[in-house]
Amino acid sequence: MKSRVWVIILLTSLLFSGQITFAAIPETTLQIAREAEIRAAFENPKSEIVRVGIGDNSFNKYDYDSVVIFSTSEMTVLDGEEYITNVPAYKSVNIKLSSDMFVLTYDNGEVIDQVKGPVRFLCPNGRLGVKNLKRVGSQALYRGEIEITKYNKKLGRFHIVNVIEVEDYLKGVVPNEMPVHFGLEALKAQSVAARNYVLSPRVKAYDAFDVVDSVASQVYFGAGSEKDLGTRAVEETEGVVALYNWDLILAQYSSTAGGYTESFANVFSDPKTKDFPSVSKPYLVAKPDILSQKPLNIEEDAAIFYKSKPDSYDMKSPYYRWERTWTKDELQKVLQNNLPSQSATGFVHPAFSKNNKLDDIAKIEVKKRGESGKIIELEIVTKTQTYKIYKELVIRRLLTNNGKALPSANVVFEHEYDEDGNLLSVKAFGGGYGHGVGLSQYGAGFMATELKMPYDKILKHYYTGITLATKPIILSPANGKKVVAQSFYTKNKHAELIIDNKYQLSHFLVNINGKEKDIELSKNFFKRAERVDISKFIKNGRNTITFYYPEDEDSNKGLRLFVELVGKDDDLF
Repeated sequence: MKSRVWVIILLTSLLFSGQITFAAIPETTLQIAREAEIRAAFENPKSEIVRVGIGDNSFNKYDYDSVVIFSTSEMTVLDGEEYITNVPAYKSVNIKLSSDMFVLTYDNGEVIDQVKGPVRFLCPNGRLGVKNLKRVGSQALYRGEIEITKYNKKLGRFHIVNVIEVEDYLKGVVPNEMPVHFGLEALKAQSVAARNYVLSPRVKAYDAFDVVDSVASQVYFGAGSEKDLGTRAVEETEGVVALYNWDLILAQYSSTAGGYTESFANVFSDPKTKDFPSVSKPYLVAKPDILSQKPLNIEEDAAIFYKSKPDSYDMKSPYYRWERTWTKDELQKVLQNNLPSQSATGFVHPAFSKNNKLDDIAKIEVKKRGESGKIIELEIVTKTQTYKIYKELVIRRLLTNNGKALPSANVVFEHEYDEDGNLLSVKAFGGGYGHGVGLSQYGAGFMATELKMPYDKILKHYYTGITLATKPIILSPANGKKVVAQSFYTKNKHAELIIDNKYQLSHFLVNINGKEKDIELSKNFFKRAERVDISKFIKNGRNTITFYYPEDEDSNKGLRLFVELVGKDDDLF
């Protein structure tokens, strides 16, 4: 097999050098050339690569002991980098692990090969399928590459990984995270938020992949779930991310904020220390849809807001306002059943175990709210006990109704007592669905379809002080950073290079849509950051920009930069 790989590399070099033509190549060599062409398509991606873990039909597991792969066009099968075979369209390949070796067979039992793996399936002219795997009621199909790789924590088990370019991945995310009838501009806002999510650094739950295909990351159902308008939204925001200063923002989003988004710190705990409230993020701050609305952290104000239906970007959501009711006995049972599991989160004090008995409930009392009225701290008061509950998701999962968590923690309570002061029932008045931080999807849909707002205005409403730009890059003498290319889509033809020249390079080279420019940089040490207007080189639609590190600079220097397409209201620096 290794000799065949060398033949591929040699032939590819000859083809690109123009020293050989297909006219004189025998059929067996033509096959090798096709393999080289397939490799080249996957080795020169147009955007960053993401590794997506593919779950089973219920998204309960991400490890397997067998799988069947097929394709809608001829596919190439590789053992790592080594060629195994080509398989015709719709002919299945069965994979199992035996004695730490992947055994590949056809449906008739014919053994194709036994290899160490990972086993890779490439189909540049079609789609790859995982047999019997369903997404949105249909056979799951995928762009990019499917990789079968061993699960290093479970002997005899393996992962199914979709290795795919970010822009293609987003085409299978956007229409599954947001209904396409929300409109193009809302879908564009969703595209940017989803792009930010997948490109942001994270602690991975599995070594073999970056994200999963479920709500645990963001919903990705593959190529079979793509919609034309969703694809257009991805393409018309290609390469665009939301930045706060030099960092990709954590672009949180949820279904329905309820008319008032909440600050990050009041909803999420610190992922490392588990502290709650957590450290605030300046771009994820509470904001009402109607700016004259005062904060709802006072009980009376929260009650007025969530027991009524004021005008809001979210008002077309079926979860804009909702109610839930428990009898005293129903609430007693719910809390007895749910307190142990929610206590395990560390946000119930004192801790409550399965062996504990909950005394008769006297009331549910809100002790602290965020600006949106979202509950931060709650007390469950019984005749002899008081339990403090923190964090919106814990509260929602504690107070289930008909087996379902509360839609949100934007909720106020009414208690009904008998003449002796005994609790009879509790009624909840709430608004919103989800955590309510960042972009509200129903709100974005209303802004796009009813108010005709462009996606950048939608994003700037929900994410305070952001810039829309390309992902910041480093240009330096290091391998892989001497030449850096980016593509982005814009309609406003305005763009500026934002340059952090910490190490005082004198210049660098750039090619914008085929036009070369030498960017001279300030030699004033105190002027670290610079703006260079490149608007005259930008065209409506897709743009390609390539940065080149200058060969006449010292080898220990480098700089950071990005292309700003939509600036924030005040100066970046």
